[in-house]
Amino acid sequence: MAKKIDKQEKIKTGKKSTPPVKGKAGGKGKAGVKDAQKESLAKELKSLIPQLDSEGLAFLVEQARVHLYNMQVEELNKAAVAADAAAVRSASLSGKAGPGRGSSKTGDENFRIDGSESGSSYYLHYRNNEVMFARDEMAHLVKIANGEGTDLEIRERLYNWFDRERRDVFAVVPMKDKFDEHLKALAKFLKKNFKLRG
Repeated sequence: MAKKIDKQEKIKTGKKSTPPVKGKAGGKGKAGVKDAQKESLAKELKSLIPQLDSEGLAFLVEQARVHLYNMQVEELNKAAVAADAAAVRSASLSGKAGPGRGSSKTGDENFRIDGSESGSSYYLHYRNNEVMFARDEMAHLVKIANGEGTDLEIRERLYNWFDRERRDVFAVVPMKDKFDEHLKALAKFLKKNFKLRG
């Protein structure tokens, strides 16, 4: 089954967040109420911007980016859950084992890597998504995947590198932790298809 992507935590500061504006329905549906709240909050934010210093503006921008990332993660998680559900239904109708019924949850056949013509970058494809790595980043991933230690230790080093250097990868390949099936498949794919040069 698809693993959900962890959302980024909001930055904690001593500043209090603006409470949501409570609006009366007044015959409007939920969409109308949300639109009214959005418009009211946008006006309030616009009026506050001239009073903020650069630190305050930087804080707002960072919070906005985190929130946008979380919104994208929610959509990706919903799509992944829907895809898994469809696969299970299809497998049930055909009499074949679906995810969680004796088959591999995530196979390394779902991954593909293409290099650019110049060789300066590489594209990791997963299902219908892709993410780009610079040449030195790709070399580092291959080095980790072919490194010493148990499979779990290698997966932990890979996950920590993604978490520290390239958190955007989590939006393409939904990896929750070092035990995640997607990470297991990716580590296996890298080790099988890319070797360190002697």
